[in-house]
Amino acid sequence: MPLVYDELRRLAAYHLRRERKDHTLQATALVHEAYLRLIKQDQVNWENRTHFFGVAAQSIRRILVDHARGHNRLKRGGDRQRAELNEHLAHAERSNIDLVALDEALTELGLRNERAAKVVELRFFGGLTREEVAEYMGVAVRTVADDWRYARAWLAQALSGEA
Repeated sequence: MPLVYDELRRLAAYHLRRERKDHTLQATALVHEAYLRLIKQDQVNWENRTHFFGVAAQSIRRILVDHARGHNRLKRGGDRQRAELNEHLAHAERSNIDLVALDEALTELGLRNERAAKVVELRFFGGLTREEVAEYMGVAVRTVADDWRYARAWLAQALSGEA
């Protein structure tokens, strides 16, 4: 954990900067919760740094979405905002992203194109580069770029409510 803590903390802070201003989850708590989920996975054989951060991305996604669902449940659906998908989704400094809606759309995308959904999860929640995603998934960088482009377009349409 000491070897990856700082990087996980940077990743957590990155995600929390995009959250609403009154967000109660802090980067340290997000890292600790992700760590607790990661150490419970005793069946995982960590292959490399990219593999670890791929799994960490899944944990961070689940934690943020669960937290958002809890907040929305408390507010009876209030304070939800539309996700703005753009060319720089993976590296957006500050966006109004409805993580619950994004999670639902990403789950639906996963049913249609599992690889494209995984690319979004790794880039958006894991903060991995195209090259790191390609290495993790064992595909070409061009394939990751194509999946990323497809997923962004599909998610933009799904989140806009268009058929």
